[in-house]
Amino acid sequence: MALTALDPKTALIIVDLQKGIVGGPLAHPIAGVIARSRALADAFRARGLPVVLVTVTGAAPGRTEQPRRDMAAWPADFAALVPELGQQPDDILVTKQSWGAFATTDLAARLSWLGVTQVVITGVATATGVEATARQAYEQGFNVTLATDAMTDARADAHDYTMRAVFPRLGETGSTDAILALLERTA
Repeated sequence: MALTALDPKTALIIVDLQKGIVGGPLAHPIAGVIARSRALADAFRARGLPVVLVTVTGAAPGRTEQPRRDMAAWPADFAALVPELGQQPDDILVTKQSWGAFATTDLAARLSWLGVTQVVITGVATATGVEATARQAYEQGFNVTLATDAMTDARADAHDYTMRAVFPRLGETGSTDAILALLERTA
């Protein structure tokens, strides 16, 4: 669905742009994903709208026939946000233990308390962390917008499928520039 509007109280959610994830092989250049996420973050901050920075430090148990991932083997700075995001003191920090940012956190309650009715989502990975967060936001009753040029995945086919078949069912999709233009009109 094309972009039509942003609610007056919209939050930006940036998923898993952290040191331990952005260095891996990705379908689209991560520098552009980070730069576009930062542009959105700066615009949201300038308007006093919430910016949520999500990191992952664990994983759900997963399949029983596969060994559990050993989180102790991850580098010490695995969950450190990339500095290019320009983290600010007023940003909402969320640490999750599953794919989606809502399932193992109090994010829905925090956003509701702030009066947020819509979320814009960026980050990695499109078909896991971003998609799970979008699905959970939708299920929590938030209007969902996805910045399609501010996300990527390690698997190009998974990224493409999610963009084509999943996201249009969960919310509106559009470019960072289109979202920034809507934000200008909303302010």
